[in-house]
Amino acid sequence: MRKLGGILAAATVAAVLVAIAGTPSDAASRAFDGLWSVSIFTRQGPCSSYRYPARIIGGRVVQAEPDFTYQLAGIVNSAGAIVVQVSSGGQSATGRGRLNRTRGAGTWTAAGGQCSGAWNAERRG
Repeated sequence: MRKLGGILAAATVAAVLVAIAGTPSDAASRAFDGLWSVSIFTRQGPCSSYRYPARIIGGRVVQAEPDFTYQLAGIVNSAGAIVVQVSSGGQSATGRGRLNRTRGAGTWTAAGGQCSGAWNAERRG
């Protein structure tokens, strides 16, 4: 049941992100496809900093590993603008920023505003 709940939560998050950011354009958004290493830094609030892998497939950001302790979903458009939602343990955060072919950076805010910070990403494959 936990796996199914995670899949449903990720599908719901993906639907919200499509409503926010629109859909990726096929050919151009594939320029960002691959494995990315993402580092999240807290600048305000009691939240922790993290590093995790993410995979982009056809302009959609998904979890790179089958870790059901968190859900990750997002969209990157043809210009590299990205919106990602991460949730775990009843908490969630939204990140926004920009990617180029090898790196990315942006900001994030936790739902409720108790934490915020910056993120950066590096393409691994």
